[in-house]
Amino acid sequence: MISRDDVLTAGTRIARHVRRTPLLQADGLWFKCEFLQRTGVFKARGAFNRQLAARERGELDAGAGVVTASGGNAGLAHAHAASVLGVRATVFVPQTAPAVKVARLRAYGAEVVQVGSEYAEAYAAAIEHVADTGALFCHAYDQPEIAAGAGTVAEEILDDAEVDTLVVAVGGGGLFAGIAASAQGRARVVAVEPENCPTLRSALDHGGPADISVSGVAADSLGARRIGDIGWDLARRTEPTSVLVTDEAIVEARTKLWADYRIPAEHGAAAAYAALTSGAYVPAEGERVAVIICGANTDASTLG
Repeated sequence: MISRDDVLTAGTRIARHVRRTPLLQADGLWFKCEFLQRTGVFKARGAFNRQLAARERGELDAGAGVVTASGGNAGLAHAHAASVLGVRATVFVPQTAPAVKVARLRAYGAEVVQVGSEYAEAYAAAIEHVADTGALFCHAYDQPEIAAGAGTVAEEILDDAEVDTLVVAVGGGGLFAGIAASAQGRARVVAVEPENCPTLRSALDHGGPADISVSGVAADSLGARRIGDIGWDLARRTEPTSVLVTDEAIVEARTKLWADYRIPAEHGAAAAYAALTSGAYVPAEGERVAVIICGANTDASTLG
């Protein structure tokens, strides 16, 4: 559904609107500091790619604007992109979305509608809104332009350093899909999921996407009920290494990122690092590993 060519096109399109985030070398690893991205999360890349591409095609109406459903981060990215491009943004989030993310959504000028307790309920409400208003629907992860934009993270990593392996957290699979499309034939991809939100592992076990129940400390950002079609397509094409981590490992990794490096990762972003700190993924001798720290939209008072 997407290829590296789509990722390269996205990189050209969004270059003026996103940050090229630093790659930090520390203690034998590379950290891709995507938590320093605009809006504090990698999703700004896909949001700008989706909205700019739609504007190029004449599909983006400033009055109807854009609509998305989100646990918080995709909403932040699309609200920011919409504000830059001068269009209206409506964001549907679960009632359980962190207050810090809801406040930031409103600060970007988005209309925030809180519905239900899970992403799936916010998604259903967003689809109804699209039907009623004609707004441009921007999926949180399962659209080609969203995934291709996310893949520009891998392009930057592989431009900046000689890396064998990219370690990435998986929720709905948009970031994973973009990373896998960019890295195919160039680097291994380790796909890390919380044990309580195993969308990719469930698909691998069942031979295709399947609905799961979601819970746990990272559910606000990795709590999709099923892997997206694009993520599944890339998983079949590239055969990533699938790794599961516990909530306890995620909390410990998040604490370690702050204590050792002063990286303010949210739980979903710490999941990738947890694969290494917990031993769920053990690199080979001499393996050059980059960990994508993909977001920092968290309550700073909980960092310790």
